[in-house]
Amino acid sequence: MRFALVLVGLLASGVAAEEFIIVQSTTSTRNAGLYEAILPLFEAESGIEVRVVAVGTGQALRNAQNCDGDAVLVHARAAEEAFVAAGYGLARHDVMYNDFVLIGPERDPAAIAGLSNAQTALAQIAEAGAVFVSRGDDSGTHTRERALWAGTSVDLAAVSGSWYRESGSGMGATLNIALGMNAYTLTDRASWIAFANKGDHRILVEGDPALLNQYGAIAVSRAHCPTVKAEAAQAFVDWLVSADGQAAIAGFHIHGQQVFFPNADPVR
Repeated sequence: MRFALVLVGLLASGVAAEEFIIVQSTTSTRNAGLYEAILPLFEAESGIEVRVVAVGTGQALRNAQNCDGDAVLVHARAAEEAFVAAGYGLARHDVMYNDFVLIGPERDPAAIAGLSNAQTALAQIAEAGAVFVSRGDDSGTHTRERALWAGTSVDLAAVSGSWYRESGSGMGATLNIALGMNAYTLTDRASWIAFANKGDHRILVEGDPALLNQYGAIAVSRAHCPTVKAEAAQAFVDWLVSADGQAAIAGFHIHGQQVFFPNADPVR
C-alpha cells in the first residue's frame, strides 16, 4: 500500500517520468542476475530508472554515507543497523535471504564434507593447513566469514599469507582464485550457482543456521544527504517489500533453481 501511495505522489508531481536513483548494492545480487530480472518490472510500474553500483557491502554503505547513493541493498545486518542508528539511512527492511556455503575441492584435504557446523569446518581447515581464500574486502561475505572464524581459536593475523589468503576481490574473482589454488572459500549460494567455472569444486558444508544470508534495503536519509532523491528511493524500497516486489524476487531462478527467498515483514 505504501508503494502505491508514494508512486501516486511521484506521478502527480511529474517526477517519476524523468527520475533515476542510484542504489549502492552488494555484488552478489548483481552477479546472480537478479537486477536484470526485477528492475524492469519496477521501472515499468514506477517510471523510475534504477542505476546499480555493485561493490562489497562495506563499500556500498560508505558510498551511501558519502551521499553517493539514494538507497542501499546489502547483506550485513549489524552494519546496516549501525548505518541507520548513525542517521545515514531511514528504516531498514528485510527483503530476502539465501545462505552461505563452504566450497572446496573434491579431494577435500581437511575432510569437512558433510559437516553441519561451519565453525568446526573452518577449524579443521586451519588444523590441516589447507588453503582458504578469503575475499578480504569488507563485503557482507567477508564480514560473515570473519564472524565464523571468531568462533574458533584461529588467529587470522598470524596465519595471513600462509594457508590463509586474502584476495581483496569480489566473489567471482575469489572463486576463480580458490579453484586455481585448490582451496576452500565461503560464498553465497546464488553466486556459486551462477558461477560457470566450478571445476572439481563443490559445496561441502551447508545448512548451518549460522550461514543464513539476510539482505536488507534502506533509503538514504535526506537529513544527512540533502541531495538524496528521497521519494523515489523510498518508492524503490517500498516496492521491494511489496507483494509485487516479493513475487518478482521469488520468481527469479538460476538454472531452474530459486536462489533468493523473499521475507519482507510485513509484505505490503
